[in-house]
Amino acid sequence: MLKKALRTKYKALRNQLSEIEIEEKSLAIANEILKLPIWDKTYFHVFLPIEEQKEVNTEFILHLLSGKDKEIVISKSDFESRNMTHFLLTDNTKIKKNEYNIPEPVDGIEVPAAKIDVVFVPLLAFDKKGNRVGYGKGFYDKFLSQCKPETIKIGLSFFDPEESILDIFENDVILNYCVTPNRVYEF
Repeated sequence: MLKKALRTKYKALRNQLSEIEIEEKSLAIANEILKLPIWDKTYFHVFLPIEEQKEVNTEFILHLLSGKDKEIVISKSDFESRNMTHFLLTDNTKIKKNEYNIPEPVDGIEVPAAKIDVVFVPLLAFDKKGNRVGYGKGFYDKFLSQCKPETIKIGLSFFDPEESILDIFENDVILNYCVTPNRVYEF
């Protein structure tokens, strides 16, 4: 399928999920993440979900990471430049929703992309080769290309993979893993 059709399909599928289903599936995803070989890493980048888009609730992942004393990094998006600035999440971090309802840090201690070891990547769909479909603005592809080559990229999805995404571009960054409520896919 093409990315545009996949965006339409998976937005519709997510819209059918109840709040309870989102919570249960998000918790199951967090439990699957425990199986990944990532726990020797230090800097973990986590997206804060856009509730209106029914994204995976990453609160459970945040609890896991803080329980394991990991450094948690969250981002602020600049829609003019399509760049993301990354900040350390601390007890003092103030979170505010931007005009697109994305929860973001107001300010804080900046962390360069090259320092991040693991990135949890939001997505609408993914395929069996590790390609992903996001909202189409290119924020994550740009960000992931700024990370070091060994940074582990982990997609989070409520749904299983598509066979293949047909319109892949050379700048599209492939995932190392994608975690669903039922299993971990490795690429």
